[in-house]
Amino acid sequence: MTVHQEARPTAPTMQVAADEAARNAPRHGAVMTPLAARATAVARVATGLVFLWAFLDKAFGWHYATGSGRGWVDGGSPTRGFLSGVQAGPLQSFFHDIAGRGWADALFMLGLLGIGAALVGGVALRVTAVAGTVLMALMWAAEWPPAQHLSTGAPSGSSNPLVDYHVVYAVAMVLFAATYAGNTWGLGRIWARVPLVRDRRWLL
Repeated sequence: MTVHQEARPTAPTMQVAADEAARNAPRHGAVMTPLAARATAVARVATGLVFLWAFLDKAFGWHYATGSGRGWVDGGSPTRGFLSGVQAGPLQSFFHDIAGRGWADALFMLGLLGIGAALVGGVALRVTAVAGTVLMALMWAAEWPPAQHLSTGAPSGSSNPLVDYHVVYAVAMVLFAATYAGNTWGLGRIWARVPLVRDRRWLL
C-alpha cells in the first residue's frame, strides 16, 4: 500500500508580474512586484549591515564609534558609555545600574550580531522582528526622545518626540517579516524548508 503524505506549504513568494499587480491592487494589497521584492531585499540587507557593523566596531574597536583598543575583545564594555550617559526618561536609574554589566554586554552584542546576520541572510525574520523591536524599544527608552531637556537642564536636542530612527528600524524589521523579504536575494526559501522551521512557522 502506498501512503501519500500531504505536502507542507512553504513560505509564499509574494511576487506577481507588474501588470497583474496593477490589475489586482485595487482588490487586495497582498501583491509584490519583482521590483518591489528586490527593493525590499536591498532595504533588508542594508538594515542588517547597520547592525552587523555596530557589532563589529564595538567588538574589535575599529576606531569609528569605538576607539582602537577599546573593543569588547580588548576588555571594553559595549554598554557602559551609552547607558551610563543616559540623562532623560523614567528608566535612567535602571540603565545606569546595568551599564557595563557582563550579562548586559553579552545580550546587547548577541542581539546586534543575531539581528544583523538574520537580516542579511534573510532567515528567521519573524523572530528577528520581535527581538529587534525589543532592542529598539529599549534604546528608544534610553534616549527618551519625548524629553525636551536632560536631567542636567540642558536641551535634549530631540528632533521628534515619538518617531526616531529606532522606531523606523523596528517598523522596517516587521515589514521584512510580513513580506517574506528573505525570499529575494536571501536564504528565506531554503530556511522555510528546514524541518524544524517547517513545523514551527513562527521561526520563519
